[in-house]
This record gives sequence, structure tokens and C-alpha cells, in this order.
Amino acid sequence: MGAAEAEKPVYRVEFVERTGMRRLEEGRGHSKLLMPLAPNANHVDVMYLGAFCVLAEAVAAGPGISVLDTAKYFPIIKDIAVDFHRMAASDVTAEYTLSEEQIAGLLADLERKGSATYVAEVPMHDADGALVATGKVTVKLLSHGWSKPA
Repeated sequence: MGAAEAEKPVYRVEFVERTGMRRLEEGRGHSKLLMPLAPNANHVDVMYLGAFCVLAEAVAAGPGISVLDTAKYFPIIKDIAVDFHRMAASDVTAEYTLSEEQIAGLLADLERKGSATYVAEVPMHDADGALVATGKVTVKLLSHGWSKPA
């Protein structure tokens, strides 16, 4: 690991860590995560809807974070919606990838105007591969010096 990589801030959210969510794959513009059923089960032993929101948010933001110079830029979630399809009585996985074309456009916007936005459609699947929910997450990437135009 080079000096620049060692200095790159790690985005940690203790709330997310308490869910037990695990990274299965990550790379440039790509993230695949697993949300375990335990400790995220509700009162009828299926995945709590809030856990789907956390999973969608994290898997959508990861690809953007992976291409940022975090000394200059940071991500925020502008909005999120989860369309619940069926109950999940198992761990749930989600995966999202930005194409190289999308990454180039985002980085160009960041350089030009200090902000960039993408919308991630995030399918979430149970352990049997059934589609249990779909997240729609708007991720905004901002310069540390960014301010909203007047």
C-alpha cells in the first residue's frame, strides 16, 4: 500500500457496523455486500425493513467512494427509497457497479463544478436468489469546498 492509500480516510458509520453487514466484494466502482438476518430480524423473524435501507445505501455509496480522492471529495446520500417485494427470512445480498463511462462523467463533474450525482438501482436478493427488495439511492459526491450556487 502506497503513502497516498494509507492516508485515504476510511468512512465508518458505527450504526452500520452494528448491523453486522459484511463486504463480499469491492473494487473500483464496484461493491457487493451481505446483510445478515441476525441481528436484523424483526418481530416475525424476517429482515427488518430498515436493514434493507442500510444495505441499499451502503452498496450504492461504495462504488462512488472507491473512485474519490477523499482528501478533496466526500459522499452524501441525497435520498433513498426501498420497494419491498417479499419477506426475507435469510441473509440478503446487494451489488452495484458504476461503469467506467459513469465514473469518468462523475469525476469530470467533480472537477468542473465540485459536485456530481448518480442514481443507483439496487436489487437485493435472499439466500435462495429471490428478489426481495429494490433500492433506489441518489448519491451526491461533493468537494470539501463545495457550496450551493446562489
